[in-house]
Amino acid sequence: MIRILVVISVAFLFLAGCSKEKEVQMPEEKPADFQFSVSFGYGEVNKNEINTYENTVTKDLITKGTATADLVFSNDELQSIYSQMKDMNIMGEKQFPKQRSCSQTPSSTDSWKVTVNGETKSFSWTNEYCDITKDAEQLKELRTYIWQIVEGKDSYKALPEAEGGYD
Repeated sequence: MIRILVVISVAFLFLAGCSKEKEVQMPEEKPADFQFSVSFGYGEVNKNEINTYENTVTKDLITKGTATADLVFSNDELQSIYSQMKDMNIMGEKQFPKQRSCSQTPSSTDSWKVTVNGETKSFSWTNEYCDITKDAEQLKELRTYIWQIVEGKDSYKALPEAEGGYD
């Protein structure tokens, strides 16, 4: 009987350890394999994208579709972005807004993919459910910061203007 209890206890410990998300320790300095992408937009349509895996930026032109350009961040810009991600522990577990009886329209959705030290994490969140968590707010601020850098790039400035709007 004791043997059965020991086996069950070990099994529970093993399962509890497996159910937790693996956290990646982020080094102080940006690793060579650091990459990220973030796509965002209204509802399920994430037409804007910043993608360092492909070195591109895609702009939502609304009624005119999308336009994509090459995008290269300086090492200082990438280090600054990486430092902000490290400060918020982007590779750790995050809490995002959950579905509730309240919903707002239009809503926006952000989808992220981040690679650090050979580990890749993907996640998304929406503000559709009225409340925004601290983690979602930090990611929104980070996305805004990155987008401001992108908007200053000549390759982005050369993209056509958007036409129309979202309801």
